[in-house]
Order: sequence, then structure tokens, then C-alpha cells
Amino acid sequence: MHLEKLAVVLGMLFVSSQVLAHGHHSHGAPMTEIEQKAAEGVFDDKNVQNRTLADWDGMWQSVYPYLVSGELDPVFKKKAEKDKSKTAEQVKAYYRKGYATDVDTIGIENGVMEFHTGKKVASCKYDYAGYKILNYTSGKKGVRYLFECKDAGSDAPKYVQFSDHIIVPRKSSHFHIFMGNTSQAALLEEMDNWPTYYPYQLKGEEVVDEMLHH
Repeated sequence: MHLEKLAVVLGMLFVSSQVLAHGHHSHGAPMTEIEQKAAEGVFDDKNVQNRTLADWDGMWQSVYPYLVSGELDPVFKKKAEKDKSKTAEQVKAYYRKGYATDVDTIGIENGVMEFHTGKKVASCKYDYAGYKILNYTSGKKGVRYLFECKDAGSDAPKYVQFSDHIIVPRKSSHFHIFMGNTSQAALLEEMDNWPTYYPYQLKGEEVVDEMLHH
């Protein structure tokens, strides 16, 4: 079983590295104007489309360890320079709460999600449960894509929501995830903690580069 899982993980890494090899900053077809605006939180509800879990296929790493190590400090410094109302330390404190998670890596393939926490692995096949459009106090909007684990014997989160600034079928380049066992409605209330994941094979400086330029 573990060998099988290892083969799956290595297979995912191979596919992901092939994708990245085709250009570090290439994230599929160029974004349309509607998609670009949606990435900034501005879109018409009618333009939102259903997506499948395949949009998040791959092996992903949490960026939380990079925050803890100080590697993301240049990102927080730049954000503070753009928004003078907060210092770099205040920005970092906000993201420390946002990125906090003990799930080191997530593997997604064929509708199955694997959550790696230390040496523990929990997995489940997830069913699509639609999407929710959220209106934020800032006036911007966001979309969360909802998935559910129906296997009562699984230790994986029963409810999962993805937010990646994308509103139509398209491969994700990073995502924020919301995970819990209470209900989708309870997760939709969560605004402070949004563990964030980037492709597994990116090194710390490459994650920083992505954050600074996308």
C-alpha cells in the first residue's frame, strides 16, 4: 500500500515537474480579461463556472514553514510598502494566522486527496458539492469550491473548500484551503485561517518569486 502511494506521489511529482519545466511562470493559457479581473476579486456572478477536483491535481506543499523560517519576509515587506497602513511585522502577523496549519503536504489525483501531517497520512475520495460566492467587507468577491468526503471511516476532513482566485475551469497554480468536520456552512464563516499551498517541487526562493510576481 505504501509503495503504491509512493508511486502515486512520484508520478504526481513527475507530471508537476514536467509542467514547470515548460516555463517557470507559465500557468496554462493566458488569462482572459474576465479571469484577470476575477483574480483581483472583481467579477460578475454569471461568469462563475463549476470546476472539478482535477483543477487541483498534483502534489502541494504548505507555505507556512517558509513564513516561520523568515523566507517570506521580502513578500511581507513589499506588501507593507504598497499598503502604508500596516508595518511588515503586522502584515506577517496576519499571514501567520492565515497560513497556520499542521498539514505539510497535500496530494490530489483521480478525485482522491491525501493529507500528510508529519508521518500520518489521511485520504478520501471527494465529491463535488458546488461553489459559493462570497462578498467581502472590502467590496471584493471570492469563490469557494466545495468538496465532501462521504467515507465515515476516513480521518481526512469531511468538508473541504478551495479558493484560488479562479472562477472557471483552469489548473490551479496555488490555492488557499479550508478544512473541517462540522459543515460547509461553518467553513464558509472562516475568514482568518486559510492554509496556502504551492507546487511541492518549488524551493523557498521560488515560492517567494511566485508571490512577488503573481
